[in-house]
Amino acid sequence: MGEKSIQKKEYILTVAREVFIEKGYKNVTMKDIVEACNISRGGLYLYFESTKEIFLNVLQMEAQETDDVFASEITEEAGAGDILALFLKEQKKELLRKKNNLTVAIYEYFFENKPKGKANLIRTQFEEAVSIIEQLIRAGVENGEFYNVDPEVTARNIMYVIEGMKVASKTMGITGEIVDQQFLHIMQGLIIEE
Repeated sequence: MGEKSIQKKEYILTVAREVFIEKGYKNVTMKDIVEACNISRGGLYLYFESTKEIFLNVLQMEAQETDDVFASEITEEAGAGDILALFLKEQKKELLRKKNNLTVAIYEYFFENKPKGKANLIRTQFEEAVSIIEQLIRAGVENGEFYNVDPEVTARNIMYVIEGMKVASKTMGITGEIVDQQFLHIMQGLIIEE
């Protein structure tokens, strides 16, 4: 794919992301994306066959951007506690973002399609996050920053708390104070006070 084609595909995904944010997943049609991108139907089908394919590409793009932002903020001298605090800070931003958020579309997609195994991007991202947090906790325990906890169980618990708050943020609302309380509880259960 040439540079111009790559740019066009990225443009389509960026615009489609906004359409999914506005309409959710199940209400978006290829026509909606054609109109939002101001391109021909054939121009869209040159790159993508369905809204499902576009949505999965949007999710991958979103995950990569999140990883890039997170990685760019980690300094070399950051300890395990600093990195975990930064991770939770980024999660808080996402939880409290009322607009420009794909959460509803993501749940609609996964309830409708019920992908299994590696096709379940939410499960894959969840397990990758658990693995990274587990390694981080393990390092924190080894260097004496964290209490001696089970890293895998603790990492999984952190991710379930975050996932539960994502649902709560869209169904009953959630405040910054509630997020702070939950994240403080997580940190207090891990970090050894000097």
